[in-house]
Amino acid sequence: MTGPSPACAGLTLRALLPEDVAAVAAVHVAAFREPGQDPIGRATVALREELARPWAHVRVACLDGEVVGALVAWVIADEVHVLDVATHPDRRRRGVGRALVKDVLRLAQEKRAAHLYLEVRRSNAAAIALYRGVGFATTGVRARYYSDDEDAVEMALSLDPHTGEVVPRPDEVPT
Repeated sequence: MTGPSPACAGLTLRALLPEDVAAVAAVHVAAFREPGQDPIGRATVALREELARPWAHVRVACLDGEVVGALVAWVIADEVHVLDVATHPDRRRRGVGRALVKDVLRLAQEKRAAHLYLEVRRSNAAAIALYRGVGFATTGVRARYYSDDEDAVEMALSLDPHTGEVVPRPDEVPT
C-alpha cells in the first residue's frame, strides 16, 4: 500500500497526477496480480502514456488518505471505452469500484456519449455484478482473451442521446 496523500481524504475521486503514477501502478499490480518481470515498471510506463493521451480519462480513488483505486477510460467520438478498473485487494467492498464506475458514467453523460464498453474476466462475478448494477449488459465473449487463456465478457451500456439516461437492455450472452 502507499502512504497517506494530502490530496485524499475520505473516499475521493480526482484526476491522475504525475506524482500519483507510482501509487496507482502499485494498486494496478496488486489488483491484477500481474505475472512476469517488473510488472510495476510496465504499469508505470502505461500510466505515463495515458497521461499524454488527450482522449484518456484517468481517475484516482483515495480512501482514508491512501490511493486505493483507479479507472482508465478513453473517450472517442460518442463512445467511452473503459480499459481498467482497479481497486487494491485490501480495500475492496468499500464502494471504491462503484464510485469509479459511476464517475465514468457521469463523464459519458457530460460528453453526450451514446455507449460505454468494457471487457471483464468471466470469473470476476463481483465486477460483472457491479457493472450490471449501473446498467451494463453482456454483449459477447472473447475466448481466451487474457494471457492465462481466460475468456473476457464484453459488456456495453447505452445512453439516451437526449436525456443521458441509461437505456436498459437485456444480456445477449450468458456469463
